[in-house]
Amino acid sequence: MDTLTHALSGALAGRLLASRKGVAGAPPPPVWQAVAVGMAAATFPDVDFVLGFVSELTYLRGHRGVTHSLLLMPIWALLVAALMAGLFRLRRGREAPASWRAFYLIACAGIFIHILGDLITQFGTMILAPFSDRRFGWGTTFIIDLGVTGIIVTGLLASAFWRRSRLPAGLALMALVGWVGLSAAARTDAIAFARAHAETNGIGIVSVDAVPRPASPFNWTAVVFDGERYHFAHINTRRREPLRADDTDNFIRRLSAAYRPLPMAQWITRPVFGDADVTALARQVWAEEQFAFYRWFAMFPMLDQVEPAEGGSVCVNFVDLRFDTPGRAGAPFRYGLCGGATEGWKIFERVGGGRRWIGD
Repeated sequence: MDTLTHALSGALAGRLLASRKGVAGAPPPPVWQAVAVGMAAATFPDVDFVLGFVSELTYLRGHRGVTHSLLLMPIWALLVAALMAGLFRLRRGREAPASWRAFYLIACAGIFIHILGDLITQFGTMILAPFSDRRFGWGTTFIIDLGVTGIIVTGLLASAFWRRSRLPAGLALMALVGWVGLSAAARTDAIAFARAHAETNGIGIVSVDAVPRPASPFNWTAVVFDGERYHFAHINTRRREPLRADDTDNFIRRLSAAYRPLPMAQWITRPVFGDADVTALARQVWAEEQFAFYRWFAMFPMLDQVEPAEGGSVCVNFVDLRFDTPGRAGAPFRYGLCGGATEGWKIFERVGGGRRWIGD
């Protein structure tokens, strides 16, 4: 989920948990402080962006890691609560400064709602860090979901209008659960459709999945993996007629038009390691020790491009189907290696039509 939506979700949680009772006999902190703590706590996990200053691969390996850990959440919440309480003490005014204890539960809720916001996506979150680097993701929601953001903003606006009531915040959080549930039901439909396609066409099933797409909770890429190839289709699980759009239509309509009704689905087949003439080379690059980071990171890896490079070397890169979104000019996270057996391999990212070298 994007950082702005995370921050707003934390503000909503802070408003819900704003207490009318103080801690240890102290007066309760004002509502605006509870909202500010929730927002700060829900923003905190993305502080791991600083890993990018170490190296790009460090960021790729560490993003959604220790700062997103459920195991470390109590520690991070204590840090945020203490920091915010200290900042409030610096503010001159009539409100008595509150102890970090008054904000601890809100800080826990802010970090927790951030973790949940990332878990519903398919990027993956290392909730067991630092003891495990396994990425968990429920895959119900695209990483930027206008429905999720809209519900949160509506809840905050209603909370600002009815300032004395926590009901708008509670109703908004309930609506969020319902929205994610709707997306989860659509995901189940997309997976069932993919499985039925495989069984009807005699495709051996190793795994079946569905990738959430933007603009609608019913837009999906249904995926069947047979061990060597991906069979996938861009579908809308509720649409009965194809959605037509041209350059004069709005952005959302143009983005959603690529997803076809189930009976009109167009299936695409892509081998993981390309056609026979490049398969051996692709497998070699995939197995290289320097490429271990991408083997860990990618969920639906496919050979993207093989091309000659300077000095007689060759460049091979892969793309992850998760990020290969219809209508988007180029997919992110297209990593590969350039070189050969004699001169060694060098990591690069394909950006547009060129290559950007990566240092670890």
